[in-house]
Amino acid sequence: MEDALRDEGVRLTRQRKVLLRVLADADDHPDANELHRRAHSIEPNVSLATVYRTLSVLEEAGVIERHAFEGKPARFETADRPHHDHLIDLETGDVVEFRSEKIERLQAEIAAELGYDIVHHRLELYARRKR
Repeated sequence: MEDALRDEGVRLTRQRKVLLRVLADADDHPDANELHRRAHSIEPNVSLATVYRTLSVLEEAGVIERHAFEGKPARFETADRPHHDHLIDLETGDVVEFRSEKIERLQAEIAAELGYDIVHHRLELYARRKR
């Protein structure tokens, strides 16, 4: 992530280094405000503007992924992880990552039947826990 910022001519300040560490350590899908809160707790000089600017550069460089889950603020995760899909709990907002070989095969089969090869895809399931 540091290289991506340098390549775009963005100064690697202490505040940005803290934000990068927070992003790298996140095992969830925080939004910009949550990233700001976490970074600010480590380095009080981190501004929300710095968070947004840094996220924008990192997204454009392809090192983080932005997820705009239905009706919620954009959430982020690093792009260096293996492919996975998401299930979003409509009641709690929790995001559950999963991978299903059955779904991957079915998507490839459908694309092939239609005369296509899948280049990239995202699958988001919106669900409520069974009671």
